[in-house]
Amino acid sequence: MDKKVIAVIGCGRIAKNAHFPALAKMENVRVKYACDILPEKAEKLKEEYPLIENVISDYKIALADPEVDAVFVLTPNFAHYTVTMDALRAGKHVFCEKPITVNYALSREMAQEAEKQGRILNIGVCNRYHKSVEMLEELNRQGRFGNIYHVYCSFRSFRSIPGLGGAFTTKEQSGGGVLIDWGVHFLDLILYILGGAKLKNVTCDAYCEMAKDMKAYKYKDMWAEDTADIESGINDVDDYVSGHIRTDKASISFNGAWAQNIDKNEMFIDFLGDKCGARLKYGKKFEIYDGQTLETIAPEYDIPNMYLCEDKAFIESVTTGVKNRNHIDNILESAKLLDALYQSAEIKGEIKL
Repeated sequence: MDKKVIAVIGCGRIAKNAHFPALAKMENVRVKYACDILPEKAEKLKEEYPLIENVISDYKIALADPEVDAVFVLTPNFAHYTVTMDALRAGKHVFCEKPITVNYALSREMAQEAEKQGRILNIGVCNRYHKSVEMLEELNRQGRFGNIYHVYCSFRSFRSIPGLGGAFTTKEQSGGGVLIDWGVHFLDLILYILGGAKLKNVTCDAYCEMAKDMKAYKYKDMWAEDTADIESGINDVDDYVSGHIRTDKASISFNGAWAQNIDKNEMFIDFLGDKCGARLKYGKKFEIYDGQTLETIAPEYDIPNMYLCEDKAFIESVTTGVKNRNHIDNILESAKLLDALYQSAEIKGEIKL
């Protein structure tokens, strides 16, 4: 079997919890390098995943290796642009985790560089490979819903700001808060299911309310707490967002909260069609509500690992040169949407696209 040689750049949570478990199940890859600026993190991963051949702290060593076909860029958001551009210019195919980078202008540059170099650049919007999303996209293409005229989504949680004071809440490093962290997944999968919806105009309000005084912020648990810097760090990103989007296919409204003073996790998307509707429980399964029979239908199906599916698809694209659903060209509309929503929140007015 012809194995593709890869390097993984960034050995944090998404590498440990998502991509290395997937790569370990793939027989057509060799992980020649695992790279992190903190080499002990890569060393720890090597202990758990002996398929890693070498540990390095300078990613340019991997880029200079002619044997390396592709790299996985699993760094914090702010480093996506620099590492990906360096990799493309070195002739490597790239899988870059979401979001593409911290803004739309730089995202377009990345897409242009991939085209210039003739290399595959995929973005890790993993939900496009979630079985529930795949099924809803197919049902929509088949006309099961009739005309989907509106989509509502909620990505709200109770006091769950991640890594407060660290990279997650420092706009210069993350590009934003709950909208760019959670909202990118919800809004991207909606655009995908709608079938390449084009944006018309947006309006959004964004708030940074719950931890204005970081030392006074109370919480039960905190994702990425080891990256927090409550004593001297920065929190200048959105912890709550609300907005409305008009596209050429349907309108979309949303509410999102890393932190709200309502102790509920409300993670779902409603697709409202004139024949039937569906509610997708995020990351789980969906129900269909038929407007003709008045039945509630809960399809039975297995949900394969979406990270394994997207990683396999990336390697297949590297092998064949065929762009798949996660190619950057297919994700740019989502990046444009995030930028426009943040612009709207800043000017407190509508943005036309």
